[in-house]
Amino acid sequence: MTMARTLYLSVLVLAMGVLPGQGSHTMFSQNPRSPSAQRSHSVKLNLNIGGKVVTATLADNETARDFVSVLPLSVSMNDLFGREKYGDLPRAISEDGPRKSRYEIGDIAYWSPDHQFAIYYHQDGRSIPSPGIIPIARIDSGVEAFNVSGSVKLRIELVK
Repeated sequence: MTMARTLYLSVLVLAMGVLPGQGSHTMFSQNPRSPSAQRSHSVKLNLNIGGKVVTATLADNETARDFVSVLPLSVSMNDLFGREKYGDLPRAISEDGPRKSRYEIGDIAYWSPDHQFAIYYHQDGRSIPSPGIIPIARIDSGVEAFNVSGSVKLRIELVK
């Protein structure tokens, strides 16, 4: 991200944070017995960060399925606002997933304007600026591995 874009996003996020929230949103299908929910809940990702392996469960949407097509992926992730690590994808992926303006700790989401994805490790109560983020996956446990200062190297692979 350029300095100007980071500053612009900072101002936008601060402005959005003073607006009333829309409540939290869930990433997965509300009906855990639906076939698509069962399929997506069985798709796992391994995230290797600093020698630690963290697992995540893929979301049930077209964006998440397209994200799998860029795996395996090795990427350097920068820190933004002390709440998320973000990194560049090698190409744009589908924007056909649901957008949301709030995140939860452990969310992995796509930021389509810059073809980047983010991993949220700290809640600051702020909302995400328009056009919002699209859920990709949710970390099962171990999200604290991302709560380190500065950039990190990450490798993401599909669990077979």
